Amino acid sequence: MTLSLSMAWRNLWRHSRRTWLTVTAMVFSNVLLVFMIALQFGTYDMMIENTLKAFSGHLQVQAEGYQDNPKLRTSIPAVTALVDELQRALPEAEVAGRAAAFALASSEQRSFGIQLIGVQPGVEPHVSSIPNLVRRGRYLERDDVAEIVLGSVMARNLKADVGSEITLLGSGRDGSFAAGIVTVVGVFESGSSDMDRSFAEVPLAWFQDTFTMGDHGNSIAIALGDLAEVPAAVQSAKSVIGTREGLVVVDWNTLHPGLRQAIQADLSSGWFMYGVLIILVAFSVLNTQLMSVMERTREFGVISALGIRPRRLAALVLLETALMALIGLALGLCLGWLVSLYFSINGFSYPGMEEVAARYSLPGAMYPSITVGTMLLGPIVVFGFCLLAALYPALRLYRLRPVAAMRAA
Repeated sequence: MTLSLSMAWRNLWRHSRRTWLTVTAMVFSNVLLVFMIALQFGTYDMMIENTLKAFSGHLQVQAEGYQDNPKLRTSIPAVTALVDELQRALPEAEVAGRAAAFALASSEQRSFGIQLIGVQPGVEPHVSSIPNLVRRGRYLERDDVAEIVLGSVMARNLKADVGSEITLLGSGRDGSFAAGIVTVVGVFESGSSDMDRSFAEVPLAWFQDTFTMGDHGNSIAIALGDLAEVPAAVQSAKSVIGTREGLVVVDWNTLHPGLRQAIQADLSSGWFMYGVLIILVAFSVLNTQLMSVMERTREFGVISALGIRPRRLAALVLLETALMALIGLALGLCLGWLVSLYFSINGFSYPGMEEVAARYSLPGAMYPSITVGTMLLGPIVVFGFCLLAALYPALRLYRLRPVAAMRAA
């Protein structure tokens, strides 16, 4: 093995310029793959965090069946007391109780259907980004005051602004007629037209009184510092609600089923582009090794005449390719890690991104996700394809005829 390794290393540098050109192609592709994959997964983390922090939280406690069929009557009893218990069990998290109903909102000029959310004004800013997106007026301050915060599109449709009065008509939890008049104290702009068109928030206590909810609510949102904390938080929440029948803990995958699918679709399209780059590198290796084998046809013929079997020669060509690919892997991995590390500290952004992000209370830069998987995935795939590309030149040696090969060149 030592002799084969020594011969393979020597053969690599017979044409050092050609070897370095091939290695450079590997290094470039590995650096690009390491950085792009790390940035892509970092972007996914940011996209998930931004979606969850917008309103839903990382997980929720709900009444069983509420996720599939959200009804006012499918509620959680003593919701504020349960919020306090969950907050004690999850001291690093932010916990907020909510209630939700559909109502008819009417201003002096127009009427529209609206999704009305009862929230706890003191806690909601820590769970949702909506309080930070109020463009006119202010957010809710007291829990028992008849105030409302509207989305910008809904405010425009109702021709209402800060100070306007809105009449809300709906159905209470007990089937009774629910009605109330609220004053618009703020208008938010989330960046999502659907949310801005149909979404409004009122104080939870006022909502419970108006919709005859008693002490009930419909969901409890829990916001965490990081996605990695979700599994442990789910177990802690389950232990808290264990004695209460009819309650379930729902994580972000269930709350946003389309989010995971969107990430998988984007990842598939990304790997299509990465695949083109990897195939180009593989063809470069194929060309290099094929030329190397053809140039040494007479040499291989002499060696075969001396009794060396073709499989030993094929193994030598594969060993040369493996050494070359290892050099490209090591250099590409180190350079790619350095590039990713730099941007993981300083962030990666394009012109205008910070201004747009600041408008919607989002991060102004993207940060690569540096993990063992994101660092090694691309280079290992390149390494494997390089070995596959060397199979054809290696297999050619099985058809080598010593006499004909020695007459070549």
